[in-house]
Amino acid sequence: MEKGRCDSMATVGIIGLGNMGSVIATLISKQEGHSLLLANRTFKKAQKLAEVLNGNAVINLDIFEKADVIFLGVKPKQIEGILKEGQEILAHSDSKLLVSMAAGLTLKQLSEMVPSHHRFIRMMPNTPLEVGEGVITYALGNTASPDDEVLFTSLLEKGGLLLELEESNLDAATAVAGCGPAFVYLFIEALADAGVQQGLTRKAALLLATQTVKGSSLMVEETKAHPAILKDKVCSPGGSTIAGVASLEETGFRASILSAVDRAKKRTEELRK
Repeated sequence: MEKGRCDSMATVGIIGLGNMGSVIATLISKQEGHSLLLANRTFKKAQKLAEVLNGNAVINLDIFEKADVIFLGVKPKQIEGILKEGQEILAHSDSKLLVSMAAGLTLKQLSEMVPSHHRFIRMMPNTPLEVGEGVITYALGNTASPDDEVLFTSLLEKGGLLLELEESNLDAATAVAGCGPAFVYLFIEALADAGVQQGLTRKAALLLATQTVKGSSLMVEETKAHPAILKDKVCSPGGSTIAGVASLEETGFRASILSAVDRAKKRTEELRK
């Protein structure tokens, strides 16, 4: 998603270097001109990643003091404690842009945890960012500026699709795109298992399943055709494919996906309480 060009240099700090924090750090390191500060509960992990990404391993307080943009890559229940740790520094610093990756926590909740002159963006990334084909959905806080959005998107543009949404839709987007990769991996595994059951080697079955999902996904993206239309093109009258589709419908495949996304969204909503 192109929002403009950012030519300004920024000091970017990331607190929390779990799976997503590390991926975000890697993406930002690919953008020239920015300084990268990395902090983690296990300092050695920050040191190791800093060596790889040409960043600097620091403690949380250093990030609150020195960074212009602060990515919070910790769990929802840890956010308030982390922000309290930097409260005194934030109270006396110029306005900073804070970016939360904590599922469920609203911009209103986040803004109440820091002095009011700071700005927030709430984002939800997914794991395929690691291969440049991910999704980042995000919503801007009331005090975030267009320049903040340009900087934010420029830092992460190498990860894949960036999509701004109304904050009210972020939990649904989290359930679809944030949790969705796990559902897709489960489908790939099941499709490969089915191939093995029918006599294919594990290697061949996994290759076939993986490429089939990849190619089908690209067909939807590049043709812009509705998935139902593309499905119908594969289903010959009385053929093998429609027999398989009928079995999926009989065993509740579609209903199972709807239920999984609904349950994931409800769990995301629970995390803010």
